[in-house]
Amino acid sequence: MAFGLEQYSIIDSLAHSISGKMIISVNEIPEMRHTFKNLHIDVVDLKYSLGSNCHSKRELIIRNFV
Repeated sequence: MAFGLEQYSIIDSLAHSISGKMIISVNEIPEMRHTFKNLHIDVVDLKYSLGSNCHSKRELIIRNFV
């Protein structure tokens, strides 16, 4: 099942309205930075490997708390 940008907008709204803490990890793409621009965002470099194939990637760690 594909997870469209409109669902991420819903997650952003929920993050602002819930009383608890929320943290998610998403791919670092401009659309994600824009969608979650009012939350705390950290960028992490990750390495994924499957057998001898190793790929580097950046992820956004997004949270609604400091």
